[in-house]
Amino acid sequence: MPAVTRRDYTGPEDLRAMQSLAQRIWSRSSSVHVGDLAWQRFQHLGREAEWPTVLWEAGPEVVAWGWVSLPGGLALLVDPARPELASEVLGWFEDTATAAELTVTVLDAEKHVIAALEQSGYALPEKSVHQSYMSRLLEDLPEPVVPGGFTLRPVGADDLARRVAVHRAVWHPSRVTEPSYRNVMRAWPYRNRLDWVMEAPDGRFAAQCLIWLDDRNAVGELEPVGTLPEFRRLGLARAVCLAALHAARDAGAREAVVYPVIGDPKSPAALPLYRDLGFRPYARTLTFTRTRCRIPPSSGSASPEGAHQRT
Repeated sequence: MPAVTRRDYTGPEDLRAMQSLAQRIWSRSSSVHVGDLAWQRFQHLGREAEWPTVLWEAGPEVVAWGWVSLPGGLALLVDPARPELASEVLGWFEDTATAAELTVTVLDAEKHVIAALEQSGYALPEKSVHQSYMSRLLEDLPEPVVPGGFTLRPVGADDLARRVAVHRAVWHPSRVTEPSYRNVMRAWPYRNRLDWVMEAPDGRFAAQCLIWLDDRNAVGELEPVGTLPEFRRLGLARAVCLAALHAARDAGAREAVVYPVIGDPKSPAALPLYRDLGFRPYARTLTFTRTRCRIPPSSGSASPEGAHQRT
């Protein structure tokens, strides 16, 4: 077995390497889809100093990575065949984080990471917001129903401003901008044919659904989805999601996943929507915390948003 080496993240090519691990080990026991990484890394600009990131490699393969959101949050992915690396990632995190309260969110099925967290003194709080991991096979998809006067279509070449406007209004306050969304659109595996919008009679985009396709595993992820407040309860979110799901199936997807946040006041209707669309839960996130007395010297600026903040 090749020796494992560690190196710092240097740019978008390394994000592609991180995605290669996510794609290689993808299953219902894995917390990261390739679309997660593209969306989270590129939806904002100017935050690299807040996001120390390290890759562990064995020969040509990435076998683990850690992504800190300063001051004290960690996202990580560790190949189940290399469970000992989970402790190494946590050790690096503690040397890098600048907060007294450390927070790590994992999937309940990532037993090798959970074991390392517990061995390192992390514990689950009594209550916490969590994400429900849900999936559905792309068989027997209903056809979308479009209300009169609305137009359902994928994003076009001249739609950037309106595409960003609907996202910012849905997720207000949001740091997504036209330049940052342009970076999203350049990232692998973005496809504009999987980025769907519902255009209102007044020309605004009233709802949107972006699907990221992992073609190796034939699974698409819905991220993000939203409807303007004034257009809710008209069936627009259901229609735009169904259109995007049909497009994903036509592009080769056999399954779709989505990760609604349970208890998020920004999207109280998310869980009923996805249940209505035929998604069913298969796992959930767990957020572990640990409080420490000694804090290393600051190595970067603090971030008010997590590495997996979906705005």
